[in-house]
Amino acid sequence: MTSETAVALDKERPSSGLNGHGRNAQLNGNHTIKDEDVAMSEDDLPLSQTTRRDATSIPPRSLKRKKPVYAESSSEDDTPLASSPAKPAKANGKGKPKQEPSESTVVFPTDDASNNRGASNGRVSKPARKKVKEESDSASDQDEDDQSLESKSRSVSRKRKVKAESGSDVHRNTSMKPRKKVKQEEDGSEAEAPKPKRARKTKGDTETKSPSKPRGKKKEEQDQDQDQKEVFRWWENNSDPNGDGSVKWTTLEHNGVIFPPPYEPLPSTVKMKYNGKSTDLPPEAEEVAGFYAALLETEHARDATFNKNFFDDWKTVMKKHPPRDGTKITSFDLCDFRPMFEHFEAEKAKKKAMTGEEKKAAKKAKDEMEAKYTTCLLDGRKEKVGNFRVEPPGLFRGRGDHPKKGALKFRVRPEDITLNIGEGAPIPVPNMPGKWKAIQYDNTVTWLANWTENINGNHKYVFLAAGSSLKGQSDMQKFEKARELKNHVDRIRQNYTVDLKSKVMADRQRATAMYFIDKLALRAGNEKGEDEADTVGCCSLRCEHVTLESPDFIIFDFLGKDSIRYYNRVQVDPQVFKNIRIFKDNKNDDDNLFDRVTTTSLNKHLTSEMKGLTAKVFRTFNASFTFQRLLDEEDLANATLQEKLNVYNKANRKVAILCNHQRSAPKTHDQSMEKMRYKHRSFKYERMKLRHALFKLDPKHKKNAKYKDDESDLDDDWIIEHENNLKLKEIEKAEKKFVKENEKLQEESEAPQKDSVLRERLDDIEEEFNRLAKERGTSKATLKRDRPEEKLEESIDKLTEKIKAFKLQIVDRDEGKEVALGTSKINYLDPRITAAWCQIHDFPIEKIFSKTLVAKFPWAMEVEKEWKF
Repeated sequence: MTSETAVALDKERPSSGLNGHGRNAQLNGNHTIKDEDVAMSEDDLPLSQTTRRDATSIPPRSLKRKKPVYAESSSEDDTPLASSPAKPAKANGKGKPKQEPSESTVVFPTDDASNNRGASNGRVSKPARKKVKEESDSASDQDEDDQSLESKSRSVSRKRKVKAESGSDVHRNTSMKPRKKVKQEEDGSEAEAPKPKRARKTKGDTETKSPSKPRGKKKEEQDQDQDQKEVFRWWENNSDPNGDGSVKWTTLEHNGVIFPPPYEPLPSTVKMKYNGKSTDLPPEAEEVAGFYAALLETEHARDATFNKNFFDDWKTVMKKHPPRDGTKITSFDLCDFRPMFEHFEAEKAKKKAMTGEEKKAAKKAKDEMEAKYTTCLLDGRKEKVGNFRVEPPGLFRGRGDHPKKGALKFRVRPEDITLNIGEGAPIPVPNMPGKWKAIQYDNTVTWLANWTENINGNHKYVFLAAGSSLKGQSDMQKFEKARELKNHVDRIRQNYTVDLKSKVMADRQRATAMYFIDKLALRAGNEKGEDEADTVGCCSLRCEHVTLESPDFIIFDFLGKDSIRYYNRVQVDPQVFKNIRIFKDNKNDDDNLFDRVTTTSLNKHLTSEMKGLTAKVFRTFNASFTFQRLLDEEDLANATLQEKLNVYNKANRKVAILCNHQRSAPKTHDQSMEKMRYKHRSFKYERMKLRHALFKLDPKHKKNAKYKDDESDLDDDWIIEHENNLKLKEIEKAEKKFVKENEKLQEESEAPQKDSVLRERLDDIEEEFNRLAKERGTSKATLKRDRPEEKLEESIDKLTEKIKAFKLQIVDRDEGKEVALGTSKINYLDPRITAAWCQIHDFPIEKIFSKTLVAKFPWAMEVEKEWKF
């Protein structure tokens, strides 16, 4: 490369001191992540060291591109491929030509559902034909990867045909019985998808797991035991292990959804001001103004796009419902929402000030009102419903630099909602006036209700809860499909490696995209509309997102899902480097890098390589496979619980970085870390006092290396501050205790204690801390109560272990500040890896999985410890 060209390239790309090992470097194959501390500017930082960035925060590159000159020998692999003839189909690993998938082959959408709009050019498909997801989108902050894929809904004519062929409901019921293939699986023959191994249970084990209720047990514990017994163990006799049957249920009854309460107008004394004067708004306009007022002190209210979209929609509402006093609101800058904001803050303060009994009563009333919506009857079983609450109206916040943030989300009414129930089941009555949009009886889908939101035209669905049998089967099938990829991945990699040199441009681009999806776990991506955030995936990368750096490095810099910046400098195969150079040739910055590949065509090809294979399956496979490998590499023979937890979280972090599951560091992170460091020092202070008390009993302990002074970070200033803090806490504690004792005496109609009692207690505290002040620097200490040497030594040993464990917690918390561990744990890591690992290392799974996750993955909890992904 000439020096002139090198200078031109340096201007185009961000500098990097990573030596080819970005924090997002690939984990699978022969590459490993290396965390190297390099002094860099914020724009040059790897993804894990940067906060969430908007599109506008990424340094703009010059649109004037200079064609780089590469000092490489010319070969046929570098020639343009646009006019090359199509080459014949390649053998599919077994000497036979690959078959194109038939029309009946299901090509699942990719994991980045929001990106899949290429085929429809942004048009929204009908709900009945949509490939829906296993969980609702109604919680806007929930990661879309959390939603698994639903089978394609059948048309009305198809349902009639099935019913005509079956002849009766009896045939429908028989479709739910175990098939012969499952029976063969039990006999040890080859099965389509292996079931998770279940630990053998003896009669005694069963009795241990489901004990009879002892007398005197609390009602809550009895209810929990009853819930345990009522769990439907579908994984023990899964009649549809591969999910390729069309019927999902036979009978379904539910109570619909619960709508938010109607708007309550503000008190007449609370008015929004316009140009310094109070404005009398009708309830419809006042409600929308209140949505903005509630966010007045947030980042949203300082965002120009948010403010513009809100004001435009609010003015539209005021055209139909103008201010009653005739005020013409035309300027956003003259609007003062502060009175409304202060009213909302006062209401929040009132709720916080409620007594414990008042809060319990309010919660009880709410639970009683919602009780009938929380469950449904599926095939005669009671199953929990997931998101049964309809999202209230408000202002759309979006993620990242979304062009529609601030727009008004309309109130959803019964006329907007389609219910799905079983034939003959009673039709629910909505809890607000109105009639349902439609009622359908489709047992080939698992959603209970759906509607279309007005912002992006997305379909919202109500599904069963995460721990339900249908969701559990979907999760298990997803991970089994990823495990199945192990048997095909070597052949698939060989095929796309050959295609990297293909004479057909489309094949070469597709192979290069597959390389990135496989090695870097990129999402597939697709074209976005003008009204969507400018986020991209592999297939929708533009030339500006990829920079070449000789001899074989590629720098990725783009906004991924949820507008999270993906920055990665990675070393690639030399042929991939050549390909990217060819793809970028004669293109502008805003041109597509892969202009001959779409998500649809890519997934169609993947399906021909392995049935049901999509880009998301690759992502799930690489995440789980990498996680299993990272855990197996660690020797935890003599590790403590905290050391084991740190190893687990470290492996989880590396997978999260691989999948670009990043987050902005919490605003309170620095304060939280400071509190933890202070607590760590406090433990050291306690140990120091115990050591000094031991030395006072027997000075010879000073020579013992075990009790050598290692509290060097406890300087005199800190000790004085800490003892003053302890003194204030003791005084506050004594005063509260005194007040409580007097209240109790009054309840018992006895005379309260005199103030002199409190003064005596405070004098004792003062005397105690005066003694501590005299002991500073003497290496001697007197404890409140005497302890023998053995007890002191035991207490010191316990505190030493506590200090070591707490220091590991500090390191773990700080390293994970910009990594979201939950997304990969919920969606990409096979839970059986965690369950088996916990058994091998005798680690309580409750320290890793919350109660929600344990309930979500009951099928994985009984796996044998020898199980591997």
